[in-house]
Amino acid sequence: MTNTKPVLHLKDASIFQLENLILSDISLDIYEGDFMYLIGKTGSGKSSLMKTLYGDLPLIKGEGNIVDFDLNKLKEKDIPFLRRKLGIVFQDFRLLNDRNVHDNLLFVLKATGWKDLSKCTSKINDVLEKVGMNTKGFKMPFQLSGGEQQRVAIARALLNDPELILADEPTGNLDPKTSLEVMAVLEAINKSGKTILMATHDYALILKYPHKTIKCDGEKVFEVI
Repeated sequence: MTNTKPVLHLKDASIFQLENLILSDISLDIYEGDFMYLIGKTGSGKSSLMKTLYGDLPLIKGEGNIVDFDLNKLKEKDIPFLRRKLGIVFQDFRLLNDRNVHDNLLFVLKATGWKDLSKCTSKINDVLEKVGMNTKGFKMPFQLSGGEQQRVAIARALLNDPELILADEPTGNLDPKTSLEVMAVLEAINKSGKTILMATHDYALILKYPHKTIKCDGEKVFEVI
């Protein structure tokens, strides 16, 4: 059974950075529970597409709808609400170095409106458990390996039960063995029902964990068969 309504829907969408056309005529649907790779060379537009999806770049041309937000009508004030329904994982982790793992996650919960400290603690323990970091809440980011930092970043992306996880080169800064470990975490999260769109240029991962793949090339986005 396929869901009738996609989590992400793009139709004839073009991606611009300032006046520069980066990608044109993108039509794409991602449904609940999908895992999709976005591949392409550096500079092919993967990150620009991701930025458009989480509201960093405006969608000027074409249709775009993501987790019930219309990207054409997205206002500055809507962006925090959009990002609450998305989990975003970056290549460079983006953890706050002045606080431990637990407090990094607490910071996000407080920023997104959580008030009850016991509920916060319970949620933090829950997401750290999911990524195998439940004993590391007291550690500072600089005390962790790259792979552990990325696991924390994935845990952070799960805090508000996102409808879609956007992972932008999540293994880009990791060695091959660690990349596979992080990928196994993402696989498990997908199997639990989460929808993931992952930009990557790590073909070893794609071979080991095959999923539907779309490619940015020559200003176009197309499915790789």
